[in-house]
Amino acid sequence: MMKKIAVLPGDGIGPEIVAQAVRVLRALEPHGLKLEMVEAPVGGTAYDLTGDPLPRATLDLARSADAILFGSVGGWQWDTLPRDKRPEQAILGLRKELALFANLRPATIYPELAAASTLRPEVVSGMDVLIIRELTGDIYFGQPRGLRTNAAGEREGFDTMLYAESEIRRIARVGFESAMKRNRRLCSVDKANVLETSQLWRDVVTETAREFPQVELSHMYVDNAAMQLLRNPRQFDVIVTGNMFGDILSDEASMLTGSIGMLPSASLNADRRGLYEPIHGSAPDIAGRNIANPLATILSAAMLLRYSLDQDGFARRIEAAVSGVLQKGLRTGDIADKGQAVIGTREMGDAVVAALG
Repeated sequence: MMKKIAVLPGDGIGPEIVAQAVRVLRALEPHGLKLEMVEAPVGGTAYDLTGDPLPRATLDLARSADAILFGSVGGWQWDTLPRDKRPEQAILGLRKELALFANLRPATIYPELAAASTLRPEVVSGMDVLIIRELTGDIYFGQPRGLRTNAAGEREGFDTMLYAESEIRRIARVGFESAMKRNRRLCSVDKANVLETSQLWRDVVTETAREFPQVELSHMYVDNAAMQLLRNPRQFDVIVTGNMFGDILSDEASMLTGSIGMLPSASLNADRRGLYEPIHGSAPDIAGRNIANPLATILSAAMLLRYSLDQDGFARRIEAAVSGVLQKGLRTGDIADKGQAVIGTREMGDAVVAALG
């Protein structure tokens, strides 16, 4: 059955890296993968065209698609726009409109890149962590929020950290279900010693654990979790946490892998329809120079096949191709050792396509 993919390249290096992921998906079509890929503008590029970072036509396409392949948004040229017109509102809008509440960010160390990690190879070798971040609640979306002047005449900024029990329970279930498919260990990260919201989080996760007796549940404060990711990342299997803590911890974990350019992600709703993107930004300083690493986007396409299209076999083929390319010593600049030959964005895409056979 033909599946519809909304392709939203966005800004900066987005068009370059998405183009390589699309090439990889196209290379699987002769082997039986049936896709209709439809492209649309998003972010700053869409604002320049339509005055809106998330035009109605783009949103309608995203709603009608089985999955979304997303590049990146943002750039210095849009920094002075009103907040509601900035490129980043596009990704926030898609998360809200499509109810993409579960963000999955795998952090895996490829043996060939262990030396590129910010930690010693013996610390990170064998690391394979899945961080599951709740994506539509917490302090990023809680109300009330804003700026005001207090009684002393001083300006204040305020945001509300807020979670409903149902929001916590549904992301906890994603965590437990994911752990069931891996090593059956789930670490829930919170700040229950300080925050009432986190105490509710811990209570609900503990209650939900009764539905999954096969999974070993542990709890960890976020400050300790940040430290433990650096001290011994292999102790973790699956981490589930809230929006703000997950934002920070997943970026920290990305540096353990050797480069943020290696980390894919999936943002899913209750129907497993999702948005797939690399976790790095738009990197406008290197846009158009054919030096960006496309592997995180290519690996995001593999996640798209696995989670939204139920095509695990094709997903594994892409992942094996990426591994094979790295085994051959092919590197973009961000993952190259000193003195190692470097190839460009298009050339890395060529190599992955060739490795697919």
